[in-house]
Amino acid sequence: MGILTNISGKKGVKIFCNFGYVVDHQTGSHIILYHPNKPTLSVPNHRELAPGLLRSLLRKSGISVDEFIKFK
Repeated sequence: MGILTNISGKKGVKIFCNFGYVVDHQTGSHIILYHPNKPTLSVPNHRELAPGLLRSLLRKSGISVDEFIKFK
């Protein structure tokens, strides 16, 4: 299992888009990502995403840490 380093919210959104997610809209500082077959994600548009939050988003989306790191 790879190590999740801090990345920005925008970079996280770009990586999730590589897995088929699409930016649906933005509410406040949270970017809402839509995928037709997976749960909707809410990614905060912050300078750094906490590793625990990022791991939670990955678990919810069904993407492994190693797959995510490849696109980083």
